[in-house]
Amino acid sequence: MSTVVIIGAQWGDEGKGKVTDFLAEKADIIVRYQGGNNAGHTVVVDDAEFKLHLIPSGILHPDKLSVIGNGVVIDPGVLKQELDSLAKRRVPIGKLRISQRAHIIMPYHRLMDAVEEEQKGEAKIGTTKRGIGPTYTDKASRVGIRVVDLIDKEEFPKLLKQNIERKNILFEKIFNTKGFEYEEVLKEYQGYAELLEPMAEDVSLLVHNAIKEGKNVLFEGAQGTLLDLDHGTYPYVTSSHPTAAAACLGTGIGPTKIDRVLGIVKAYTTRVGEGPFPTELMDELGEEIRRNGNEFGTTTGRPRRCGWFDAVIVRYAARISGLDSLAITKLDVLSGLPVVKLCSGYSYKGELIREFPASLKELAKCEPVYEEFPGWTEDISKVTRYEDLPDNAKRYLERIVELTEVKIALIGVGVKRTQTIIMEDLFA
Repeated sequence: MSTVVIIGAQWGDEGKGKVTDFLAEKADIIVRYQGGNNAGHTVVVDDAEFKLHLIPSGILHPDKLSVIGNGVVIDPGVLKQELDSLAKRRVPIGKLRISQRAHIIMPYHRLMDAVEEEQKGEAKIGTTKRGIGPTYTDKASRVGIRVVDLIDKEEFPKLLKQNIERKNILFEKIFNTKGFEYEEVLKEYQGYAELLEPMAEDVSLLVHNAIKEGKNVLFEGAQGTLLDLDHGTYPYVTSSHPTAAAACLGTGIGPTKIDRVLGIVKAYTTRVGEGPFPTELMDELGEEIRRNGNEFGTTTGRPRRCGWFDAVIVRYAARISGLDSLAITKLDVLSGLPVVKLCSGYSYKGELIREFPASLKELAKCEPVYEEFPGWTEDISKVTRYEDLPDNAKRYLERIVELTEVKIALIGVGVKRTQTIIMEDLFA
């Protein structure tokens, strides 16, 4: 039996979907524990590409149980679209379970997300406007609607009426925007209740029993460490906790039940949205990496900002989540570059710092301190053993291990399941 938590160790978009899908082969249960449909995982099976936003990547393994935990906020309309899309492609969807305690994204959450972001003007965060933040806000304000409330035919109409009355006052009086018709929302979401009810379950008990029975459980996070509400580049963060501790809160199990934490990192760095990015490449090389790596958001299609590997943020992520090992993805994207760089520290006011600062004002003034490595021209997309990688690629990876103080478990050399070099069996 083994329990493994997967987290993003950069700003998200590290390739967690592929790694989750790859590791799901040896898992019995795959559990998504935070975030919402503001995240997206792209998984390639053979030559078929799947883009998932809410449903765990394990759904592509028909014999596995896929679970959405209480830490996730669910847009039932998006969930329905994903389920319908998978069904059309003949992917079995009957083994999906959803926490009764997960909160529901309502239409007023999406509108609130949009009007608040617009009101911020130049101070905007870069939200996806999917209603994620306002849903977590209502959760913390104790006025949210959970799955268990949605499927309660008596409670849901009362809760919805109260919320729409309150929200409409805000929209009309503060934002000068038309609100919502209670009956229309009620009818739409009663339909979603019928969809969710057969899948609703006590996920905490389900996962607890699975661990007790000696099953392999894989916990799948969304976004990345630098987007964590507490530990990320606040306020340019998401509204949940992509760090490893959230796997316990977002599913309802104790921290003593976690065996290993795997941090996913690209062989370079990307981010979307606003905020400082010390190693960002604002030139043709950055564009080349974006093109070669197909760095466009799964959810929004936004071009990702690209830069060199930043060991400072990965070392920070290792500390915050207690990383046991790394999965390096997209190493193949760097093939053909004459020189490859990585950032080993920052220069701030003439001093070398190696720890990630809390102040964004300070971070914005940090200059990356680079180490340069000769690149490699070989095609590594078919390499299956570490020994067969080019020497220059191996030297680059070895330096990442030295700087982050975390060993490598997996190396991605392409988007397909088969394009993965295994260094450690995480479910051994």
